[in-house]
Amino acid sequence: MSSFLSRRRVLATGAGAALGVGALGATGTAAAAAPATTGSRPAGGAEETRTLDELYKAALAEGGKLVIYAGGDIDGQGNGIRAGFAARFPEIDLKVVVDYSKYHDVRVDNQFATDTLVPDVVQLQTLQDFTRWKEQGRLLHYKPAGFSKVYDGLKDRHGAWTAIAVIGFSYSYNVAAVGADVPKSPLDLVDPKWKGRIASSYPHDDDAVLYLFKLYVDHYGWDWAARFATQDVRFARGSHTPGLAVAGGQKALGVGGSGSLVAPSTAASRWAVAEGHPFMAWGQRAAILKAGRNTTAAKLYLNWQLSAAQQQSAFNGWSVRTDVAPAGGLKPVWTYPNAHLDGFPRFMADRAGIERWKQTFALYFGEVKGDPTPGWLGLHPGA
Repeated sequence: MSSFLSRRRVLATGAGAALGVGALGATGTAAAAAPATTGSRPAGGAEETRTLDELYKAALAEGGKLVIYAGGDIDGQGNGIRAGFAARFPEIDLKVVVDYSKYHDVRVDNQFATDTLVPDVVQLQTLQDFTRWKEQGRLLHYKPAGFSKVYDGLKDRHGAWTAIAVIGFSYSYNVAAVGADVPKSPLDLVDPKWKGRIASSYPHDDDAVLYLFKLYVDHYGWDWAARFATQDVRFARGSHTPGLAVAGGQKALGVGGSGSLVAPSTAASRWAVAEGHPFMAWGQRAAILKAGRNTTAAKLYLNWQLSAAQQQSAFNGWSVRTDVAPAGGLKPVWTYPNAHLDGFPRFMADRAGIERWKQTFALYFGEVKGDPTPGWLGLHPGA
Protein backbone atom coordinates (compact mmCIF):
# COMPACT_ATOMS: atom_id res chain seq x y z
CA MET A 1 0.00 0.00 0.00
CA SER A 2 1.34 3.40 -0.85
CA SER A 3 1.92 6.01 1.82
CA PHE A 4 -0.87 8.14 0.39
CA LEU A 5 -3.95 7.54 -1.72
CA SER A 6 -2.40 6.86 -5.13
CA ARG A 7 -3.81 8.53 -8.22
CA ARG A 8 -7.21 7.16 -9.34
CA ARG A 9 -6.90 4.31 -6.92
CA VAL A 10 -9.31 3.15 -4.25
CA LEU A 11 -7.77 2.01 -0.99
CA ALA A 12 -10.11 -0.54 0.52
CA THR A 13 -9.94 -3.11 3.27
CA GLY A 14 -12.31 -4.71 5.74
CA ALA A 15 -15.41 -2.70 6.58
CA GLY A 16 -16.24 -2.04 10.22
CA ALA A 17 -19.58 -3.73 10.84
CA ALA A 18 -19.96 -2.74 14.47
CA LEU A 19 -17.20 -0.37 15.53
CA GLY A 20 -18.26 2.75 17.36
CA VAL A 21 -16.94 3.00 20.88
CA GLY A 22 -15.70 -0.58 20.82
CA ALA A 23 -12.90 0.60 18.57
CA LEU A 24 -11.66 2.80 21.42
CA GLY A 25 -10.85 -0.15 23.68
CA ALA A 26 -8.01 -2.64 23.82
CA THR A 27 -7.26 -5.10 21.04
CA GLY A 28 -5.84 -7.78 23.28
CA THR A 29 -2.68 -6.03 24.47
CA ALA A 30 -2.99 -4.07 27.68
CA ALA A 31 -1.70 -0.52 27.59
CA ALA A 32 1.66 -0.07 29.22
CA ALA A 33 2.15 2.28 32.11
CA ALA A 34 3.63 5.68 31.42
CA PRO A 35 7.30 6.13 32.31
CA ALA A 36 8.04 6.54 35.99
CA THR A 37 8.01 10.14 37.20
CA THR A 38 8.15 12.07 40.43
CA GLY A 39 4.48 11.25 41.09
CA SER A 40 3.47 14.87 41.61
CA ARG A 41 0.17 16.30 40.35
CA PRO A 42 0.19 18.53 37.25
CA ALA A 43 0.13 22.23 37.98
CA GLY A 44 -0.35 25.36 35.94
CA GLY A 45 -1.73 23.54 32.92
CA ALA A 46 1.14 21.07 32.75
CA GLU A 47 0.62 17.51 31.57
CA GLU A 48 -0.05 14.69 34.01
CA THR A 49 3.17 13.32 35.48
CA ARG A 50 1.82 10.32 37.38
CA THR A 51 2.11 6.87 35.84
CA LEU A 52 -0.95 4.79 35.05
CA ASP A 53 -0.19 2.64 38.08
CA GLU A 54 -0.01 5.70 40.34
CA LEU A 55 -3.29 7.01 38.96
CA TYR A 56 -4.85 3.57 39.38
CA LYS A 57 -3.88 3.50 43.04
CA ALA A 58 -5.26 7.00 43.54
CA ALA A 59 -8.50 6.10 41.75
CA LEU A 60 -8.99 3.12 44.04
CA ALA A 61 -8.46 5.36 47.06
CA GLU A 62 -11.10 7.71 45.62
CA GLY A 63 -13.67 4.89 45.53
CA GLY A 64 -12.75 2.83 42.50
CA LYS A 65 -15.73 3.73 40.31
CA LEU A 66 -16.09 5.27 36.85
CA VAL A 67 -19.07 6.03 34.62
CA ILE A 68 -18.60 6.90 30.94
CA TYR A 69 -21.31 8.11 28.57
CA ALA A 70 -20.11 7.01 25.14
CA GLY A 71 -21.62 7.76 21.75
CA GLY A 72 -22.46 4.69 19.73
CA ASP A 73 -25.12 2.54 18.12
CA ILE A 74 -25.44 -0.58 20.29
CA ASP A 75 -24.35 -1.54 23.79
CA GLY A 76 -21.89 -4.14 22.51
CA GLN A 77 -19.77 -1.37 21.03
CA GLY A 78 -18.66 -0.61 24.57
CA ASN A 79 -17.18 -4.07 25.06
CA GLY A 80 -13.75 -3.11 23.76
CA ILE A 81 -13.44 -0.42 26.40
CA ARG A 82 -14.86 -2.63 29.12
CA ALA A 83 -12.52 -5.52 28.37
CA GLY A 84 -9.40 -3.45 27.77
CA PHE A 85 -9.84 -1.27 30.83
CA ALA A 86 -10.70 -4.26 33.04
CA ALA A 87 -7.61 -6.13 31.88
CA ARG A 88 -5.39 -3.22 32.90
CA PHE A 89 -7.32 -1.94 35.93
CA PRO A 90 -9.38 -4.88 37.21
CA GLU A 91 -10.46 -3.32 40.51
CA ILE A 92 -12.18 -0.30 38.96
CA ASP A 93 -15.97 -0.62 38.77
CA LEU A 94 -16.46 0.69 35.23
CA LYS A 95 -19.81 1.43 33.61
CA VAL A 96 -19.87 2.32 29.92
CA VAL A 97 -23.28 3.54 28.78
CA VAL A 98 -23.66 3.55 24.99
CA ASP A 99 -26.30 5.67 23.28
CA TYR A 100 -26.59 8.03 20.33
CA SER A 101 -24.53 11.12 21.13
CA LYS A 102 -27.55 13.32 20.35
CA TYR A 103 -29.37 11.69 23.28
CA HIS A 104 -26.41 11.59 25.64
CA ASP A 105 -25.74 15.32 25.35
CA VAL A 106 -29.28 16.44 26.20
CA ARG A 107 -29.40 13.75 28.90
CA VAL A 108 -26.32 15.33 30.51
CA ASP A 109 -27.86 18.81 30.14
CA ASN A 110 -30.97 17.62 31.95
CA GLN A 111 -28.86 16.06 34.68
CA PHE A 112 -27.07 19.39 35.09
CA ALA A 113 -30.44 21.13 35.38
CA THR A 114 -31.79 18.66 37.94
CA ASP A 115 -28.54 18.19 39.91
CA THR A 116 -28.54 14.45 39.13
CA LEU A 117 -25.30 14.07 37.15
CA VAL A 118 -24.31 10.45 36.51
CA PRO A 119 -21.24 10.27 34.21
CA ASP A 120 -17.68 11.25 35.00
CA VAL A 121 -16.53 11.20 31.35
CA VAL A 122 -18.37 12.02 28.14
CA GLN A 123 -16.98 10.90 24.76
CA LEU A 124 -19.31 11.95 22.00
CA GLN A 125 -19.71 12.74 18.32
CA THR A 126 -21.58 15.97 19.12
CA LEU A 127 -18.43 18.11 18.97
CA GLN A 128 -20.32 21.36 19.47
CA ASP A 129 -21.31 20.33 23.00
CA PHE A 130 -17.72 20.39 24.20
CA THR A 131 -17.34 24.01 23.13
CA ARG A 132 -20.59 24.92 24.87
CA TRP A 133 -19.85 22.98 28.04
CA LYS A 134 -16.41 24.57 28.22
CA GLU A 135 -17.97 28.03 27.99
CA GLN A 136 -20.41 27.07 30.76
CA GLY A 137 -17.55 25.95 33.01
CA ARG A 138 -18.76 22.33 33.04
CA LEU A 139 -15.49 20.69 31.95
CA LEU A 140 -12.38 20.03 33.99
CA HIS A 141 -9.31 21.53 32.35
CA TYR A 142 -6.86 18.66 32.40
CA LYS A 143 -3.97 17.52 30.22
CA PRO A 144 -3.24 13.78 30.29
CA ALA A 145 0.26 12.48 29.67
CA GLY A 146 0.96 12.76 25.96
CA PHE A 147 -1.40 15.71 25.52
CA SER A 148 1.34 17.78 23.85
CA LYS A 149 1.65 15.06 21.20
CA VAL A 150 -2.02 15.20 20.23
CA TYR A 151 -2.57 16.96 16.90
CA ASP A 152 -3.53 20.57 17.61
CA GLY A 153 -6.80 20.33 15.71
CA LEU A 154 -7.88 17.41 17.89
CA LYS A 155 -7.63 19.00 21.32
CA ASP A 156 -8.64 22.06 23.28
CA ARG A 157 -5.52 24.05 24.07
CA HIS A 158 -6.61 24.53 27.68
CA GLY A 159 -7.24 20.82 28.19
CA ALA A 160 -11.04 21.04 28.44
CA TRP A 161 -11.29 18.12 26.03
CA THR A 162 -9.15 15.94 23.80
CA ALA A 163 -9.93 13.55 20.99
CA ILE A 164 -9.05 9.99 21.96
CA ALA A 165 -9.66 8.26 18.60
CA VAL A 166 -10.15 8.98 14.91
CA ILE A 167 -13.32 7.70 13.27
CA GLY A 168 -14.01 7.85 9.54
CA PHE A 169 -17.22 7.39 7.51
CA SER A 170 -17.32 6.35 3.85
CA TYR A 171 -18.79 3.55 1.75
CA SER A 172 -18.13 -0.21 1.74
CA TYR A 173 -18.72 -3.23 -0.46
CA ASN A 174 -19.01 -6.99 -0.23
CA VAL A 175 -16.06 -8.52 -2.09
CA ALA A 176 -17.92 -11.56 -3.39
CA ALA A 177 -21.03 -9.64 -4.33
CA VAL A 178 -19.29 -7.04 -6.48
CA GLY A 179 -16.70 -9.37 -8.02
CA ALA A 180 -14.57 -7.48 -10.51
CA ASP A 181 -17.08 -4.61 -10.53
CA VAL A 182 -15.57 -2.82 -7.53
CA PRO A 183 -17.05 0.67 -7.08
CA LYS A 184 -14.36 3.23 -7.82
CA SER A 185 -15.93 6.16 -5.97
CA PRO A 186 -19.21 7.32 -4.41
CA LEU A 187 -20.35 8.22 -7.93
CA ASP A 188 -20.75 4.50 -8.63
CA LEU A 189 -23.35 4.27 -5.87
CA VAL A 190 -25.94 5.80 -8.20
CA ASP A 191 -25.32 3.38 -11.06
CA PRO A 192 -28.66 1.64 -11.77
CA LYS A 193 -26.96 -1.79 -11.63
CA TRP A 194 -26.82 -1.43 -7.83
CA LYS A 195 -30.54 -0.74 -7.43
CA GLY A 196 -31.93 -2.72 -4.51
CA ARG A 197 -28.43 -3.77 -3.44
CA ILE A 198 -27.44 -0.86 -1.16
CA ALA A 199 -27.76 -0.41 2.62
CA SER A 200 -27.37 3.02 4.21
CA SER A 201 -27.81 4.64 7.56
CA TYR A 202 -30.22 7.57 7.50
CA PRO A 203 -28.26 10.78 6.88
CA HIS A 204 -30.95 12.78 8.66
CA ASP A 205 -30.64 10.66 11.83
CA ASP A 206 -26.88 10.87 12.43
CA ASP A 207 -24.95 14.12 12.02
CA ALA A 208 -21.75 12.41 10.86
CA VAL A 209 -23.60 10.53 8.14
CA LEU A 210 -25.40 13.79 7.34
CA TYR A 211 -22.04 15.49 6.81
CA LEU A 212 -20.89 12.67 4.55
CA PHE A 213 -24.00 13.06 2.38
CA LYS A 214 -23.55 16.83 2.39
CA LEU A 215 -20.00 16.33 1.08
CA TYR A 216 -21.35 14.08 -1.68
CA VAL A 217 -23.90 16.72 -2.69
CA ASP A 218 -21.30 19.49 -2.52
CA HIS A 219 -18.98 17.44 -4.73
CA TYR A 220 -21.40 15.84 -7.18
CA GLY A 221 -24.48 18.07 -7.04
CA TRP A 222 -28.07 17.46 -6.07
CA ASP A 223 -28.48 15.16 -9.05
CA TRP A 224 -26.45 12.60 -7.09
CA ALA A 225 -28.99 12.67 -4.24
CA ALA A 226 -31.90 12.44 -6.67
CA ARG A 227 -30.37 9.42 -8.38
CA PHE A 228 -29.48 7.79 -5.04
CA ALA A 229 -33.12 8.17 -3.99
CA THR A 230 -34.13 5.95 -6.94
CA GLN A 231 -31.80 3.11 -5.91
CA ASP A 232 -34.29 1.36 -3.60
CA VAL A 233 -31.83 1.81 -0.74
CA ARG A 234 -32.48 -0.02 2.52
CA PHE A 235 -32.18 2.78 5.06
CA ALA A 236 -31.87 1.99 8.78
CA ARG A 237 -31.03 3.71 12.03
CA GLY A 238 -27.53 3.22 13.39
CA SER A 239 -24.28 3.84 11.52
CA HIS A 240 -23.30 0.22 12.17
CA THR A 241 -26.15 -1.15 10.04
CA PRO A 242 -24.62 -0.69 6.55
CA GLY A 243 -21.48 -2.58 7.59
CA LEU A 244 -23.54 -5.41 9.06
CA ALA A 245 -25.63 -5.72 5.91
CA VAL A 246 -22.58 -5.74 3.64
CA ALA A 247 -20.45 -8.07 5.77
CA GLY A 248 -23.38 -10.46 6.11
CA GLY A 249 -23.97 -10.57 2.37
CA GLN A 250 -27.47 -9.07 2.50
CA LYS A 251 -26.39 -6.06 0.46
CA ALA A 252 -23.54 -5.48 -1.96
CA LEU A 253 -22.82 -1.87 -0.98
CA GLY A 254 -23.06 0.15 2.23
CA VAL A 255 -23.05 3.90 2.80
CA GLY A 256 -22.56 5.94 5.94
CA GLY A 257 -20.56 3.65 8.21
CA SER A 258 -17.12 3.40 9.75
CA GLY A 259 -14.34 1.05 8.78
CA SER A 260 -10.64 0.54 8.35
CA LEU A 261 -8.22 0.79 5.44
CA VAL A 262 -5.81 -1.53 7.27
CA ALA A 263 -8.18 -4.39 8.07
CA PRO A 264 -7.20 -7.88 6.78
CA SER A 265 -7.33 -8.26 3.02
CA THR A 266 -9.19 -11.54 3.53
CA ALA A 267 -12.20 -9.76 5.04
CA ALA A 268 -15.55 -10.44 3.37
CA SER A 269 -16.24 -6.73 3.04
CA ARG A 270 -14.08 -3.69 2.46
CA TRP A 271 -14.32 -0.07 3.50
CA ALA A 272 -13.20 2.25 0.73
CA VAL A 273 -11.79 5.72 0.17
CA ALA A 274 -11.04 7.11 -3.29
CA GLU A 275 -8.47 9.80 -3.98
CA GLY A 276 -10.06 13.06 -5.07
CA HIS A 277 -13.45 12.02 -3.73
CA PRO A 278 -14.87 12.95 -0.34
CA PHE A 279 -15.07 10.94 2.83
CA MET A 280 -15.18 12.30 6.35
CA ALA A 281 -13.24 11.78 9.56
CA TRP A 282 -13.26 13.34 12.99
CA GLY A 283 -11.68 13.03 16.40
CA GLN A 284 -14.06 11.52 18.95
CA ARG A 285 -13.81 13.99 21.82
CA ALA A 286 -13.66 13.04 25.48
CA ALA A 287 -13.85 15.27 28.54
CA ILE A 288 -14.05 15.03 32.31
CA LEU A 289 -17.13 16.63 33.82
CA LYS A 290 -16.13 18.96 36.62
CA ALA A 291 -19.10 17.91 38.75
CA GLY A 292 -18.41 14.19 38.33
CA ARG A 293 -17.88 12.08 41.44
CA ASN A 294 -14.89 10.05 40.24
CA THR A 295 -12.42 12.59 38.92
CA THR A 296 -9.26 10.58 39.48
CA ALA A 297 -10.66 7.50 37.75
CA ALA A 298 -11.69 9.79 34.89
CA LYS A 299 -8.12 11.06 34.64
CA LEU A 300 -6.87 7.47 34.66
CA TYR A 301 -9.17 6.70 31.74
CA LEU A 302 -8.01 9.62 29.59
CA ASN A 303 -4.35 8.79 30.28
CA TRP A 304 -4.98 5.17 29.30
CA GLN A 305 -6.75 6.11 26.08
CA LEU A 306 -4.02 8.56 25.04
CA SER A 307 -1.18 6.20 25.92
CA ALA A 308 1.07 5.23 23.01
CA ALA A 309 0.08 1.58 23.38
CA GLN A 310 -3.62 2.33 23.00
CA GLN A 311 -3.05 4.70 20.11
CA GLN A 312 -0.86 2.16 18.32
CA SER A 313 -3.70 -0.37 18.46
CA ALA A 314 -6.26 1.91 16.78
CA PHE A 315 -8.59 -0.24 14.67
CA ASN A 316 -8.23 1.95 11.56
CA GLY A 317 -4.53 2.66 11.91
CA TRP A 318 -5.01 6.36 12.60
CA SER A 319 -3.89 7.90 15.88
CA VAL A 320 -4.70 11.29 17.37
CA ARG A 321 -1.02 11.58 18.37
CA THR A 322 1.59 13.07 16.07
CA ASP A 323 4.29 10.75 17.41
CA VAL A 324 2.43 7.50 16.67
CA ALA A 325 2.96 6.41 13.06
CA PRO A 326 -0.20 5.20 11.32
CA ALA A 327 -0.36 1.53 10.41
CA GLY A 328 -0.37 -0.02 6.96
CA GLY A 329 1.50 2.76 5.17
CA LEU A 330 -1.21 5.34 5.83
CA LYS A 331 -0.45 8.99 6.43
CA PRO A 332 -1.83 10.86 9.47
CA VAL A 333 -5.52 11.51 8.91
CA TRP A 334 -5.06 15.29 9.03
CA THR A 335 -2.94 15.12 5.86
CA TYR A 336 -5.88 13.84 3.76
CA PRO A 337 -7.74 16.90 2.44
CA ASN A 338 -10.67 14.76 1.32
CA ALA A 339 -11.24 13.64 4.94
CA HIS A 340 -12.51 17.14 5.80
CA LEU A 341 -11.22 16.80 9.35
CA ASP A 342 -11.55 20.53 10.02
CA GLY A 343 -14.90 20.84 8.27
CA PHE A 344 -16.89 18.54 10.53
CA PRO A 345 -16.49 20.66 13.71
CA ARG A 346 -17.64 23.75 11.78
CA PHE A 347 -20.56 21.80 10.38
CA MET A 348 -21.57 20.58 13.85
CA ALA A 349 -21.52 24.13 15.22
CA ASP A 350 -24.10 25.32 12.66
CA ARG A 351 -27.23 23.78 14.18
CA ALA A 352 -29.64 25.76 12.02
CA GLY A 353 -27.79 24.64 8.90
CA ILE A 354 -27.89 21.04 10.09
CA GLU A 355 -31.67 21.20 10.49
CA ARG A 356 -32.02 22.44 6.92
CA TRP A 357 -29.87 19.59 5.61
CA LYS A 358 -31.84 17.03 7.64
CA GLN A 359 -35.22 18.17 6.41
CA THR A 360 -34.00 18.41 2.83
CA PHE A 361 -32.72 14.84 2.88
CA ALA A 362 -36.05 13.76 4.39
CA LEU A 363 -37.68 15.12 1.23
CA TYR A 364 -35.37 12.96 -0.88
CA PHE A 365 -35.26 9.77 1.20
CA GLY A 366 -38.35 9.84 3.42
CA GLU A 367 -38.74 10.22 7.16
CA VAL A 368 -36.54 8.32 9.61
CA LYS A 369 -38.23 5.10 10.76
CA GLY A 370 -37.45 2.62 13.51
CA ASP A 371 -36.56 2.56 17.19
CA PRO A 372 -33.10 3.76 18.27
CA THR A 373 -30.67 0.85 18.04
CA PRO A 374 -29.25 1.29 21.58
CA GLY A 375 -32.81 1.11 22.97
CA TRP A 376 -34.55 3.68 25.16
CA LEU A 377 -32.22 4.34 28.09
CA GLY A 378 -34.14 7.05 29.95
CA LEU A 379 -32.81 9.94 31.99
CA HIS A 380 -30.20 8.38 34.28
CA PRO A 381 -28.61 5.24 32.80
CA GLY A 382 -25.56 4.08 34.69
CA ALA A 383 -26.74 5.52 38.00
